[in-house]
Amino acid sequence: MERRVKKIVFLTATRADFGKLKSLIKVIDESKTFECFVFVTGMHTLKKYGSTYDEVKKQRYKNIFVWPNQKDETNMDIILANTIKGFSKYINKIKPDMIVVHGDRVEPLAGAIVGTLNNILVSHVEGGEVSGTVDESMRHAISKLSQLHFTANKEAQRRLIQMGENAKSIFVIGSPDIDIMKSKNLPTIMQVKERYQIPYKKYSIFVYHPVTTEIKSLKRDIQKIVKAVCQSQKNYVFIYPNNDLGNDIILSEYKKLKNKKQIKIFPSLRFEYFLSLLKNAEFIIGNSSSGIREAEFFGVSAINIGTRQQNRTKNKDIINIKADTKEILNAIGEIKENKIKKSSNFGNGKSMEKFYEIISRSSFWKAKIQKQFLDLN
Repeated sequence: MERRVKKIVFLTATRADFGKLKSLIKVIDESKTFECFVFVTGMHTLKKYGSTYDEVKKQRYKNIFVWPNQKDETNMDIILANTIKGFSKYINKIKPDMIVVHGDRVEPLAGAIVGTLNNILVSHVEGGEVSGTVDESMRHAISKLSQLHFTANKEAQRRLIQMGENAKSIFVIGSPDIDIMKSKNLPTIMQVKERYQIPYKKYSIFVYHPVTTEIKSLKRDIQKIVKAVCQSQKNYVFIYPNNDLGNDIILSEYKKLKNKKQIKIFPSLRFEYFLSLLKNAEFIIGNSSSGIREAEFFGVSAINIGTRQQNRTKNKDIINIKADTKEILNAIGEIKENKIKKSSNFGNGKSMEKFYEIISRSSFWKAKIQKQFLDLN
């Protein structure tokens, strides 16, 4: 009897998670053993953030489906409900063997819920990690709804075991975006500057996302941060925050920067172009995970503001400070270009190969839909 080709559907909702999943999607889409499907939703569908579903379509995957799950300022619980509705219809149409989700946002949570309630295996990429916001609770909830796990490192693997997950269902493959970061096909910095019309010889990157559990202090915090950045008299490339509650408060402050010659603001950048921009930056500042992961890998200095990435790294070279104008100015004044030793606790750039090898094992597909909590010995 001929072996049936297994169907795998990837759910992507943001420019960030697509960067993480891109190499995994590629290896499945090019495979003759598996049939690949890509469900595109979330921020990808918003014009405000650059309609980045176009970037997914440009990859020419065989099966792409776009589901708008929100309008500007839609509450996160409604986004969750809308995603469940659309994704449920989709998976009941294509009947996949496995759903792959990434990270800690409402869309992957929706994907995990749909998979669980429809008896479909769910694989969670980069579970078991910590942060300082509600994102951590979301990430752990997704992990508990998933039968299979692909973690970035052994620390994350250990946390999942501590959460009652089966060690045999947890696979350490590293962070898949490292695959792209190590690629020799990244655009040159000149190509990046030409594409996005960035005139600066030297520049730094600013990315700041809302912390939903600290929404009451967000306006005050972003005002202090923007004030410090402007007073530093350096050149910056600003990238829009994600669409979590409070993004409008941040963007309202950005409107005041329209005529600042030392600041260029973008809704989104293509992932490979962002990586080249980061690789050649003086430093990155804000509260994005890029300042923890990608910056460390490239050896680029980072200033991390606030609690969003709390406890996510043990790298002592990363400057951690509060949202205080004076502290931020002091940090910018002290930072040195490329002072961090290049390192990574998130893999060696072979996530794609490891992922494919693991899911090609017949034993992998024997994972049980029904999970049980496993006590620590």
